[in-house]
Amino acid sequence: MKANALRHLLDQGKPAYGTMIQDLRTPSIGQIMAQAGCDFLFFDMEHGPYNLATIADLVRVTRLSGITPLVRVPDAQYHLISRVLDLGAQGIMIPRVETKAQVEHIVECATFPPRGKRGCSVNKGHNDFLPQNPLQFAEQANEENLIILQIERRQAVEEIEEILSVPGVGATIIGPNDLALSLGIQSDDMLAALEGPIQRVLDACLEQSIPSGIHIGNLEWLSEWQHRGMQILCYSNDINFLRTGAANGIRWLRDHAMAQTS
Repeated sequence: MKANALRHLLDQGKPAYGTMIQDLRTPSIGQIMAQAGCDFLFFDMEHGPYNLATIADLVRVTRLSGITPLVRVPDAQYHLISRVLDLGAQGIMIPRVETKAQVEHIVECATFPPRGKRGCSVNKGHNDFLPQNPLQFAEQANEENLIILQIERRQAVEEIEEILSVPGVGATIIGPNDLALSLGIQSDDMLAALEGPIQRVLDACLEQSIPSGIHIGNLEWLSEWQHRGMQILCYSNDINFLRTGAANGIRWLRDHAMAQTS
């Protein structure tokens, strides 16, 4: 089974950098973002327009490009979790996690016996369609695949120690926008208002040696939380990259043309 490069970085205590793909459906995005230096990509099935066939193509090319494909599933249901892992995703992110019971269910869905209850079909995308002894494969998959909990609810912050106590949790990622909504934060400086809750999650993760991260488009904040101990730094998304890159070029051309005619 293919080793999980992201897990290897995290196990070494190193930072990992990547982004979220929320709209682009061309499989070449894996190659492009590998060239950009990403260690991982999240493919967003919670808010993005993706079906399983599209995810299969995106994940396959990303695997072949040498970076780690991850999928944010829409919900913590068995068929949503297990099928993207079968396709070859090397980790899942589950949104809106709130309780220890939810996490126990997630681990059951994402792992093979004896740890969980996931059904096994070996020669699929998760094993690059190669034959392998089922027992050996199941053991490797349980060790390599990452279960990432998205912390974006008040209850999750309040119960973070219990949530992290479930064996099999691989990492957490803060979702700042939804967390601010859940906490009722109305401050113009949303990020400053979130500092306390995010620090609480980070401290709990550091105490239990579980990697943590954050998904945000603010580079200064990513740098700050990396300095404090976060390892998974997920910067912006494909929509913002496309819009910003195009806008910067078009703006320069317009301004340059106006300067030449004035």
